[in-house]
Amino acid sequence: MRIAHIFCVLLLLGIALAAQPPAPIGDGAGSAAIEELYLARDDGEGKAGEVTTVFSPSDIPIHCIVMLKDAAPATVKMNFVAVKVNGVKPESRVVSASFSTVQGQDQVYFTGRPHGKWVAGRYRIDIFVNEKLEKSLAFDVKGGAVPAASNFVPTKPKPRPTRKKN
Repeated sequence: MRIAHIFCVLLLLGIALAAQPPAPIGDGAGSAAIEELYLARDDGEGKAGEVTTVFSPSDIPIHCIVMLKDAAPATVKMNFVAVKVNGVKPESRVVSASFSTVQGQDQVYFTGRPHGKWVAGRYRIDIFVNEKLEKSLAFDVKGGAVPAASNFVPTKPKPRPTRKKN
């Protein structure tokens, strides 16, 4: 009888805990490691320009700037997630990039570009510091239909193709 009583109490406790709403993760509030996270358009010279959360399909690359609270060595990882993008499964990780800082470094810059243009839709950047999700930032790409987002590639631009002379 006593075992049945303990089992019932544990079962009720489990149900009560499961009914609790999940704690917000990476919503920008209360990050222990990130001072500021923002996205920016390219300034035309390969540097971060206007800060925004709305881009056009031709805004290439998109800059992601992470300002850390501490200048101690850390591993910062960015996941670029397609939240609601036509032709892409929701919550698909489009690309990941990681960078390890050194002592005294408190800023990390990520950039990314697709093959072609961005696909219009809703995206999110998830930032992890030392494998812990610290902040997320949603943004939109607005404009006409363009090629699939799964062609996203990180940073380095490819050289221009050369044309064959006839």
